[in-house]
Amino acid sequence: MRIVTSALLISLMSVTACGAIRESRVNPWNWGNSTSEPVEQKEAKVVNPLIPQKAGLFSNLRRRDAEYLGEPIDQVTGLVIERVSGGALIRATGITATQGAYQVQLTPENEEEEAVDGVLTYRFEARSPETPTAVGTQRTRTVVAARQLSNKQLSEVRTIRVIAARNVRTTRRR
Repeated sequence: MRIVTSALLISLMSVTACGAIRESRVNPWNWGNSTSEPVEQKEAKVVNPLIPQKAGLFSNLRRRDAEYLGEPIDQVTGLVIERVSGGALIRATGITATQGAYQVQLTPENEEEEAVDGVLTYRFEARSPETPTAVGTQRTRTVVAARQLSNKQLSEVRTIRVIAARNVRTTRRR
């Protein structure tokens, strides 16, 4: 009887200790369902084609293949934050304009991948084939990309946004 009572008491105390993390910003289970909204159109910057954009003595020696040449996909249809050890996984599902998209990725808006005013923003991008391809059904154009974040990166984040060409999908902590 003492063993059963002791085991029950220990398990009860360990379960109640989980309440300290329940409301924490670090807990990925606190993320709510995502919502969709249209993309705001930005004005194009006027660039003088006669003035070189990259300046410097060794700018032409930079590796060209290191640049990612992806373009935003047509629309984001799903955004889920999943709990993994040491942080969370951002998983976005979207639809491309045509079939054959490859090298799909979530590209951070800022270089350091740090939250700006509690918002972490990603562009949902993919590379399109060189030759024209068929539009096809929605199922054949569906792509998925994911990105892992550590608990340290999540500590300052309240909202995660994923931007596509036609819409933005947002999820917030509950």
